Amino acid sequence: MKRFLLLLLTALLAAGCLETADVPRPAPSDTWPSALHAVTVRVIYPDGYPARPGVEVQVEEISSGTAYTAPTDADGIARFSLPDGIWRFSSSDRTGRDIFNGTADKVVVTEGRTVDLPLTHSLAGTLVIKELYCGGCSKAPEEGTYQSDKYAILHNNDTETVYLDSLCLGMVSPYNATAVNHWADASGALPAFAPVVEAVWQVGGSGTDFPLPPGGDAVVAINGAIDHTLQYPLSINLNRPDVFVCYNAVSYPNPVYHPAPGDQVRPERILSVVIKTGQANAYPLSISSPTLLLFRAQGATIQDHVQVAENILQAPGSTERATRIPYGWVIDGIEVFDGRSTGNKKRLPDSVDAGFAIQSDVFKGHSLMRKVDEEATATNGFEVLVDTNNSSNDFYESEIQSLHR
Repeated sequence: MKRFLLLLLTALLAAGCLETADVPRPAPSDTWPSALHAVTVRVIYPDGYPARPGVEVQVEEISSGTAYTAPTDADGIARFSLPDGIWRFSSSDRTGRDIFNGTADKVVVTEGRTVDLPLTHSLAGTLVIKELYCGGCSKAPEEGTYQSDKYAILHNNDTETVYLDSLCLGMVSPYNATAVNHWADASGALPAFAPVVEAVWQVGGSGTDFPLPPGGDAVVAINGAIDHTLQYPLSINLNRPDVFVCYNAVSYPNPVYHPAPGDQVRPERILSVVIKTGQANAYPLSISSPTLLLFRAQGATIQDHVQVAENILQAPGSTERATRIPYGWVIDGIEVFDGRSTGNKKRLPDSVDAGFAIQSDVFKGHSLMRKVDEEATATNGFEVLVDTNNSSNDFYESEIQSLHR
């Protein structure tokens, strides 16, 4: 008993010494019996951009998911009191179209320390991913589960019309957030390009064939552009004249995932396969934790780009092949983590997605949706979505697909 009281007194004294009115710290808990440590986070902006006070810094204990936030002061410093653990530090800021994001992952805290958090600069996109539905649903009233109805919705977040002509879609390796990343180096650093695996898809058009007005949406059926509800009521109807579809019966002949498009689908809205580097008979977008990229080639056509030998790479220590896509071509991207696992690893850099959307489970009909910027929507008179290039901030998990009726 005396030993217990002595340990308790020591812990209380340690916590009391670190306590300040503005420093977030955990409540007393048997989960973290260790003393709290003073942790200083320095948010570092790129050259030419001064530090700003009041910018939120988030810390998350990786194994438990417990998170705390604190604002920066005038010098760009945020302070925390944290117990032992492995922590993820992140911050996002936006002024106008300028977006700043930074993440310091797997930081071991065993004593007081200073964590540098450099921010990467990017620009808010005009075309963004509004929704990604990939997790499948129940076959109820039949038994079983269904996943051949994946889709994404793209949104024009700008005040000017954008054109979808020549837009490309792809996913970055590895297919799942919990898999081994053969493209990362020994330290875990990501490559300086996007390794787009399996295939590159492209919208057709000659430049102005597929306009998307301000606030407009475009549905892309990643699997079958058919009315899935005819057989499975909890699914969605993708047989619609405004839908684009990833369909190529030569590259992907599996009719379960890629049936012939429905009678309402217009042939000019069928995407082409620019290159296929994988061996799958159906496009294998992960149901639990995919990435999805929107990009457009610059300085050359995507067709010319894939003809250059050094742009088609084989992953170190693997048979996987991927297309090298410069990050400067990327228009928008989303990274998804599997909410059932603590082994997720980042695949997209901060300049594309500094965070991650979480899908808690599969085959529930859940969908990942971007939040609405209510203030900007009211000002502009059309729907404007939140865009911080950080899916942790921008997306939420909906219990039902937006196209489910």
